[in-house]
Amino acid sequence: MDIKEQLKDIKTQLRLSMNGVVSQSMREKGINYKLNFGVELPRIKSIAASFEKNHDLAQALWKEDIRECKILAGLLQPIETFYPEIADIWVENMPTMEIAELTCMNLFQNLPYAPAKSFQWIAAEEEYAQICGYLTIARLLVKKGDMTERVAGEFLDQAISAVLSGSYRVRNSAMLAIRKYMQHSEEHAFQVCRLVEGMKDSTVEAEQVLYSMVKEEV
Repeated sequence: MDIKEQLKDIKTQLRLSMNGVVSQSMREKGINYKLNFGVELPRIKSIAASFEKNHDLAQALWKEDIRECKILAGLLQPIETFYPEIADIWVENMPTMEIAELTCMNLFQNLPYAPAKSFQWIAAEEEYAQICGYLTIARLLVKKGDMTERVAGEFLDQAISAVLSGSYRVRNSAMLAIRKYMQHSEEHAFQVCRLVEGMKDSTVEAEQVLYSMVKEEV
């Protein structure tokens, strides 16, 4: 089958797997897509498994304004042809937190340039660039665990700043990354403790949230 036929086949399978209850539940929670079949993740992965990874197919799926197609794009995109400039385009067009989380898990964390690119994203102004950056860093910390002292310092400066001044979604993503950093070692945990110890009696809500999270993690 050519790309057009594969795309048609995928959409047919999605329609046959449609779950109106899940779709409605997402809408009620404010998770809006132009088109959402409500197909659950195990079924989406099952559909992906019936296709070989293909750059052109993945790119075609990403261009579709359909929840399940966006998820499938991340599952079917080959790493070797997913160049940094394409990653930036995907991040610029990231539609929801769900797609951001799944794309970071299924694709971004596995990219050879993920460490450098994630730091570019957390330094960007766009909300979803920062979110994808912190979510990718969190996953890299679980996989690889450590950073050089200089890189760690830069990460913590950016992440703490994001927690204190970023949007709610950026704040949560940054806190997740900080948590994963702390979980790597007692030294990391102690390092973060020293950075937030002055926030113990703060009247600023964001500082209290960060201090409480660190205390809880320790």
